[in-house]
Amino acid sequence: MRNPSSTRLFLFAGLLVAVALALFVSPFANPNPDGLNRVAIDEGFAETETDHSLNDSPLADYAVSGVDHEGISKGLSGVIGILAALGLGLALFGFAKKRRESDPTHAGGEGA
Repeated sequence: MRNPSSTRLFLFAGLLVAVALALFVSPFANPNPDGLNRVAIDEGFAETETDHSLNDSPLADYAVSGVDHEGISKGLSGVIGILAALGLGLALFGFAKKRRESDPTHAGGEGA
């Protein structure tokens, strides 16, 4: 059986690595178009692009609105994304755990 404190330490270390990568590495990402943007340019239909309805949102275009330094803005948007994904994941796991504990057919972990 795993030691819960070592599992927490491993998860915390993973979170720290993800945050460090978002803050210190993502600002150096290649600014050239990739993915669908690159295909649109290569195939000649990039000029038909229209603005998305969320184009003015606080985290649009991998940046935090109100932060003028491009590198810091990009890094902060990555950290916010990591924290949002972590929060959503914790909420889903909490919901699943609560539902499992309230399930009358669950026999307290037997057979797991």
